[in-house]
Amino acid sequence: MRTAQRTAIRTRPGAWRPAVSFVAALLIAVAAVLVAPRAAASTMLPVADRVVVDKSERRLRLYDGDAVLREFRVSLGAEPVGDKLQEGDNRTPEGRYTLDLRNPDSDFFLSIRISYPSPSDTAAARAQGVEPGGQIMIHGQPNVPRYSPGFYARADWTNGCIAVSNLAMIDIWLMTRPGTPIEIRP
Repeated sequence: MRTAQRTAIRTRPGAWRPAVSFVAALLIAVAAVLVAPRAAASTMLPVADRVVVDKSERRLRLYDGDAVLREFRVSLGAEPVGDKLQEGDNRTPEGRYTLDLRNPDSDFFLSIRISYPSPSDTAAARAQGVEPGGQIMIHGQPNVPRYSPGFYARADWTNGCIAVSNLAMIDIWLMTRPGTPIEIRP
């Protein structure tokens, strides 16, 4: 009887990133094809002119004027009540910002950076002798999850970002542009 030998597969740190980027790009392409029939009726996919996040409702809405184009459930920072005051407080900021940078290669399924901190956020934090933090994003689920999918769907688990499902993130990615205003309400 032969004994089976186990061979450890070793990869260098971050070696999975190109595969994740490919999968993200593929899903965006598939989503664009699936959305095309809906868009064909109006000749183009609607583009949101603003984003509103209601933290108390755990909802993100994409608007065109007064019309809600899409609505999604969100997870917030692990300390969801109150405005972000300093780096590491696990709170999601409140206020008016813009969507200013898109990253298809983040540690999460796509990410769009929010322009936090504003000059007033920075001044308020520094007046308290602390740093305001930054890198607040709207993003999908972790590319390498540490918990079950149910955890990410039910809990407020981010460090202050706004997390949505991967399918929701595809819609947000396709329906917003850099410079789109975002209002984050208590």
